[in-house]
Amino acid sequence: MVVIHKIEKRSRGRPQVRCDDDTKSVIIEAANDQFHESGYAAASISAIAQNAGVSTKTLYRLFPTKADLFTSMVSDRIRRFLLAVDGGTFATVNLREDLERILTAYGVLTLSDDTITIMRLVIGESDRFPEIAASFYQRAIVKTNTLMESWLRKQIDLGLIALEDPQAACGMLRGMMTMEPQRAAMLRQKPAPTTEEIVERARMCADLFLKGCAI
Repeated sequence: MVVIHKIEKRSRGRPQVRCDDDTKSVIIEAANDQFHESGYAAASISAIAQNAGVSTKTLYRLFPTKADLFTSMVSDRIRRFLLAVDGGTFATVNLREDLERILTAYGVLTLSDDTITIMRLVIGESDRFPEIAASFYQRAIVKTNTLMESWLRKQIDLGLIALEDPQAACGMLRGMMTMEPQRAAMLRQKPAPTTEEIVERARMCADLFLKGCAI
């Protein structure tokens, strides 16, 4: 008890030390809110720093440009998707279950209100800021497609499915899963689907896809 008391007394009045990774996470969340509220061009670095509880000096040290901050925000969301579909975490070796899980994770990522808002931002401001369109395309679209295509190729190697062009098939599979509900949500004609609706759509898409290519 005495030791604890001395430690607390020594730290009184001093700012809590936070590692750079934790600070980055807090800044990214604050940036996400600011980008959603104000768009990319009008997003205030000072406001992001203030909401994250850091100085602008610290923010610029970790994210030298606004584009760096936007790229990190997108990458953070893709990282969560990659963790959700990491092949090493599959509990079973079941073609249908694995495909449903991948499609569900992809649907949760791409059909969330958060992602749909980001896509509106990217499309709306890509003419003025082509770097954010390039960043979103490489970090989000290409990266998720690469992972899903890699999974399809693995199933081909295992002799579980037959596909002439895995890359094209992957694009078709992703489109079947998300295009219609995402387009309706982006145009504000329908709300983003619920998790339950995403799970059911993943089941239906997996069924249609596997009927077309299963051996």
